[in-house]
Amino acid sequence: MKTLLVATDFSPAALNASNYAADMAMAINASIYLLHVYSIPVSYSEIPLPINEADIKKNAENKINEIKNQLYINTEGKITIDTEVVMGSFFHSLQESCERIQPYLVVLGSQGTTAAERLLFGGHTVYAMKHLMWPIITVPIKARFTAIQKVGLACDFDNVIDTTPIDEIKILVNDFNAELHVLNTSRKKEFKPEAVFESGMLEEMLSPLKHIYHFLTNDDIDEGIMEFVETNNIDLLMVLPKRHNLFDAMIHSSHTKRLVLHSHVPVMSLHTSS
Repeated sequence: MKTLLVATDFSPAALNASNYAADMAMAINASIYLLHVYSIPVSYSEIPLPINEADIKKNAENKINEIKNQLYINTEGKITIDTEVVMGSFFHSLQESCERIQPYLVVLGSQGTTAAERLLFGGHTVYAMKHLMWPIITVPIKARFTAIQKVGLACDFDNVIDTTPIDEIKILVNDFNAELHVLNTSRKKEFKPEAVFESGMLEEMLSPLKHIYHFLTNDDIDEGIMEFVETNNIDLLMVLPKRHNLFDAMIHSSHTKRLVLHSHVPVMSLHTSS
């Protein structure tokens, strides 16, 4: 059975991601694995404060069980839900859990304390999306799972054979019986022979998936993709952090922060195995 690993810090965004993951699990007959990673607070005062690790862990276990029970109610007990509370650093603990349970997807809530940070700007989320080798979906705080009918793939047509995780893309698109929209954006209209060749290679690799190519022109590549996603009701946007500048642009471009802030679309990061 497929497993969706949901990392939670008990924030509203993380709780929303848990609900999103539970509804997704219902749709694809998957189980849920709730993970909470805690650390011992560092005291900066001159007077040491008593810290009881057992109390911290017990409090976290109570909270994660509350989420588990609520998800059971929401899904009428139709999915299996396991929980884990562990002390350590977030990324390493997440990585160890992934290696142990081999999740189908990792689901994270949007992190950040201000409005402009809600989608991709939390330190844990960004780092995990860049470095964790398992597929990760980050869920905007207002996103609700209904169905994934249209999947967007941001692709730069650069060495597609070695840099496109084609098997993962096919599995996801087939599991949701979705339509794949391949998005390639350039800053100006110009003929690039290598792009024609690479797009042809990708066409062959994606067969027999139902897919559509879109060649977009925009001075801001990330802006062009996000505008297309919003206008065409894309349900999930896939990015390749090591191969496409969209990801870094999302972090550094103030204009894109505004676009992302108003986007309801979850974003998935995919990595090649190499």
